[in-house]
Amino acid sequence: LLKSSGKLILLDKLLCRLQETGHRVLIFSQMVMMLDIIQEYLQLRRFACQRLDGSMRSDLRKAALDHFNAPNSSDFCFLLSTRAGGLGINLATADTVIIFDSDWNPQNDLQAMSRAHRIGQKKQVSLCFFLC
Repeated sequence: LLKSSGKLILLDKLLCRLQETGHRVLIFSQMVMMLDIIQEYLQLRRFACQRLDGSMRSDLRKAALDHFNAPNSSDFCFLLSTRAGGLGINLATADTVIIFDSDWNPQNDLQAMSRAHRIGQKKQVSLCFFLC
């Protein structure tokens, strides 16, 4: 799975380092199929994660958000589709944002980045754009 994509190789190296140092990560992709691939990778690595995309019912979205934001949550990553995860969501418990593939509209990426920049954020937020 990893060797099929340079981005996945980079993601693997980055996530291993981030987990070792206690960071929590938001991973955005504009393609739900790519979220499926990343989720499969995270399961193989045994990284606890939540997911939010446009196909989810609102009660499941709320449950995923609450689980990730809960004190002492074991979740390391939150996978989000750029458009579904762009508006009205507070994920200030994360301190790293990865834009795995950019949206054609840069405003959607800016809104996605803002999910970690919320009132209550206590850490510096790092941003990684994966290009190409």
